[in-house]
Amino acid sequence: SLKMASDSPESLMTLCTDYCLRNLEGTLCYLLDNETLRLHPDIFLPSEICDKLVNEYVELVKTDSIFEPHESFFTLFSDPRSTRLARIHLREQIVQDQDLEAIRKQDLVELYLTNCEKLTAKSLQTLVSFSHTLISLSLFGCCNIFYEEENPGGCEDDCLVNPTRQVLVKDFTFEGFSRLRFLNLGRLIEGVNVETLLRPLASLAALDLSGIQLNDVGFLTQWKDSLVSLVLYNMDLSEEHIQVIAQLHKLRHLDISRDHLSSYYKFKLTRRVLNLFVENLVNLTSLDISGHTMLENCTIPSMEEKMGQTSIEPAKSSIAPFRGLKRPLQFLGLFETSLCRLTHIPAYKVSGDKNEEQVLNAIEAYTEHRPEITSRAINLLFDIARIERCSQLLRALQLVITALKCHKDDKNIQVTGSAALFYLTNSEYRMEQSVKLRRQVIQVVLNGMESYQEVTVQRNCCLTLCNFSIPEELEFQYRRVNELLLNILNQSRQDESIQRIAVHLCNALVCQVDNDHKEAVGKMGFVMTMLKLIQKKLADKTCDQVMEFSWSALWNITDETPDNCEMFLNYSGMKLFLECLKEFPEKQELHRNMLGLLGNVAEVKELRPQLMTSQFIGVFSNLLESKADGIEVSYNACGVLSHIMFDGPEAWGIYEPHREEVVKRMWSAIQSWDINSRRNINYRSFEPILRLLPQGISPVSQHWATWALYNLVSVYPDKYCPLLIKEGGIPLLKDMIKMASARQETKEMAR
Repeated sequence: SLKMASDSPESLMTLCTDYCLRNLEGTLCYLLDNETLRLHPDIFLPSEICDKLVNEYVELVKTDSIFEPHESFFTLFSDPRSTRLARIHLREQIVQDQDLEAIRKQDLVELYLTNCEKLTAKSLQTLVSFSHTLISLSLFGCCNIFYEEENPGGCEDDCLVNPTRQVLVKDFTFEGFSRLRFLNLGRLIEGVNVETLLRPLASLAALDLSGIQLNDVGFLTQWKDSLVSLVLYNMDLSEEHIQVIAQLHKLRHLDISRDHLSSYYKFKLTRRVLNLFVENLVNLTSLDISGHTMLENCTIPSMEEKMGQTSIEPAKSSIAPFRGLKRPLQFLGLFETSLCRLTHIPAYKVSGDKNEEQVLNAIEAYTEHRPEITSRAINLLFDIARIERCSQLLRALQLVITALKCHKDDKNIQVTGSAALFYLTNSEYRMEQSVKLRRQVIQVVLNGMESYQEVTVQRNCCLTLCNFSIPEELEFQYRRVNELLLNILNQSRQDESIQRIAVHLCNALVCQVDNDHKEAVGKMGFVMTMLKLIQKKLADKTCDQVMEFSWSALWNITDETPDNCEMFLNYSGMKLFLECLKEFPEKQELHRNMLGLLGNVAEVKELRPQLMTSQFIGVFSNLLESKADGIEVSYNACGVLSHIMFDGPEAWGIYEPHREEVVKRMWSAIQSWDINSRRNINYRSFEPILRLLPQGISPVSQHWATWALYNLVSVYPDKYCPLLIKEGGIPLLKDMIKMASARQETKEMAR
């Protein structure tokens, strides 16, 4: 089943291929003159491995932003004595003329070139090298492959501006391609004579002429005894076309579908045309008539239509002409036609817009070559996922992932696909998804964020990330996801909602992670970015979620990470702290976050002298009386002061306020707190608190530390008792009870 399939590990072959491609130098290759990749001389690889290396390479370049393409990659396969290629699939900008040229000695059996816009007529000549072995060839969307550069003879002034002109090659044909059976010329450039091009081919089995306008297709009858598959998507048809098609009696797959939005079509499908196909094309197992308008009613009376169990038997077909079929079709394309909504359709698989099954069939059938149709199908899926419940969740997810990977630069697909992903990954579907599948979703989402600065895509991607457990599920892409989010937050013009989600994600990413992660993110400019956001909000005099999350994120990222605490001070963090306190005196949540952060700064001995000013100490002392957020603000202010007191009287380099006066205020604050307070704080380690126990220089700091431990272990024993034992707190408390300098109430609490 799909569930099991999606959860099984990658094959060893796939893992090895991936590893070798990411480490070519350390595995198959060495670097010649520090620049050219060369295969080690003792390596001999069969086509099963070489094909996979090339096809996976293309996939990695296309979908993995971190993967670096190599100039000389294809030259590794130039010698058939050490590497054999047979079936390769190349796409888009990745392939250039010199790459095909490099592998011209290979005996290729199958060569798919999809949307390779950089290929020119030089590659047509290279194709001739494969003519004696090639069985399958696709030139789909290779719009420049019939163009060559022509140098004008007499060089006038024009030469400097336009030294070369693009000229259409007229004399190329498939002469000598004696084994070629399967050919895709989809979206071929206008002006090429298709008939002349194809005439030399003896026995074609499959031909795709998508998007090509031909008024006369009579020449197709030369293959009437061999042609089993014909695709004429978006070709403007006429009665002549239909008569020719009806003669191709061996056809098993016929696709005359169209994109109903693309242009005006005169041709309308009629009952007679469908009858003609059913009568003459007796081997037909697959037919696609998506996007067509039916000129007359092809359906049976509606009373009869609604009767009985849904059936795929031709005899019960709601579409009258299909009652003549010998057996149900394997596939029937009815996307964006009225026929897909009928009850009895004589096909095992139907593409359409009636229900989830039909929509998924459409996405599956059209993703590779018809993004314009696919984006509309994904839009329908988005509605199903949003309003109803998806019953084929895994299939839906995998199809959307494939579409997003395949069309990384297609804005419509990125917008609809990223929106669908949001609904397909939310919590109600969570149980059905494997780790591997959820990781694939994250990869595609991050690809989308990298390729598109477009607001809708960015928002959809950020929202989708919120469906994951953070930081755990994003850990495997930790650096990359942080860089992308900081990039969003550093843009000068920002969408409010994206800013809010991105700050929320940043905050979640630095919560409960290891210190090396926090240091790495700090070095990426995290602290600076948050302070800039706070600065902006302060200038606008707004204290919203972005403001609060930014302080919260700073609190998290400075936890036991001295480098980040230092950055906070260096980038005028204290100035912003005071300004926020003054501008928003009533915002309790804000005060708690700011003081939590300053607690982290105060734990770093080297930074404490920077907090030693009359202004700061005065502010902290006043906050001891704060009732904001229960005891949290008062507790954190007292924590900051406890660390400062711990440095002793000689470190107190100010006249106002007096050290004794502050100590007195600290005692009365601690005595006013309820020892059973439930807390809004999360300790990963007690180390900063425990270091205040074995000392006699500041009894009040000792008391604050003991109070903190007592409160946490009594209110949350399951969480904090083990932590206290693990970090060696028990002997420290026992020793403290014996100390003469410790206050009696501190000893009681410790006991």
